[in-house]
Amino acid sequence: MYRNILVPVDVFEMGLADKALAHAQFLAQAASADIHLLHVIPKFSPELTRGFISDARKMDDYMINNAKEKLSALAQKTTFPQDRIHLHVRSGNVRDEVTLLGDELNAEVIIIGSRNPNIQTHLLGSDAANIVRYAHVPVFVVR
Repeated sequence: MYRNILVPVDVFEMGLADKALAHAQFLAQAASADIHLLHVIPKFSPELTRGFISDARKMDDYMINNAKEKLSALAQKTTFPQDRIHLHVRSGNVRDEVTLLGDELNAEVIIIGSRNPNIQTHLLGSDAANIVRYAHVPVFVVR
């Protein structure tokens, strides 16, 4: 049924990532699908980095490498074949990067972990809610 499953994760919220990845692994095993793990790093405003451009580049490099290490560690915790887990790190808006990568991969489903809603997410929305709203494929929200 599924060939490509996209799992956006926040490498700093591994509890949510573990739940989403477990669900993705269950679906992927049944369908011999590939799992694509994605972490999105927020872009820094140019105004914040003015005069510190070399430091900003170093920070970006550090964050990308750190995210790749954490994604790799997450993938290795599974019993799923490692050659069928693909790691992606992007910079930008979470909603935009998830939908863009989903389109590029021709992903059939997106699986995302989410906290229980609180007053802040009801008023402001959350990344999971935005992905559900704008994705071009079905989205499973795992709690």
